[in-house]
Amino acid sequence: MVTAFEPFGGESVNPSEAAIAGLHRETFPGAELRTLTLPTSFGHSLEKLRRALEDWPADIVLAVGQAGGRSGLSVERVAINLDDARIPDNSGQQPVDVPVVAGAPAAYFSTLPVKAMVAAIREAGVEASVSHSAGTFVCNHVFFGLRHMAETTWPSMRCGFVHIPFLPEQAAVRRISGSEPPSLDTASVTRGLAAAIAAITRGGPEPHITEGALS
Repeated sequence: MVTAFEPFGGESVNPSEAAIAGLHRETFPGAELRTLTLPTSFGHSLEKLRRALEDWPADIVLAVGQAGGRSGLSVERVAINLDDARIPDNSGQQPVDVPVVAGAPAAYFSTLPVKAMVAAIREAGVEASVSHSAGTFVCNHVFFGLRHMAETTWPSMRCGFVHIPFLPEQAAVRRISGSEPPSLDTASVTRGLAAAIAAITRGGPEPHITEGALS
């Protein structure tokens, strides 16, 4: 299962929706693909995701969301147990210093092969990196909640998160003094996600390469 988010923060589009729609034109031998769009809302997003997984228990879940300002696909490594919203979500909620799941661990690591995914995305000609922070908005909320579901309800389910950049049209409206934030077209994002999914389903050991960061 691959999930996306609805537009938020006054946007008319969310690049994750268009990108995962394109995955249905790809072929993943031995795998059945389903996609799902989640509300950009604390709590409601996880409720919808849980209902979907109860109806169709997935072996693998890859959640995808927008991270404006990033230039390539960011494969997230860590989800933290914290909601701390800079802006309200689509339901008007703006939690501050609230755990995603009370009493749960402080953090969970992705159970997907993050370095193999990054390597595969790069081989597909798309910029990619391992990220060590998924933020504290609804993306991290879903990532952490998803991992907690796996730990407590579906222990065989592997899951993780990928952040993607603005679309070019989103970046254009943010142009300041002749420059604009990084962006990536939908076709490139879909190609990168397809490569990441292929790496997940292919299996094998993680490549022994550094993907650390100084900040």
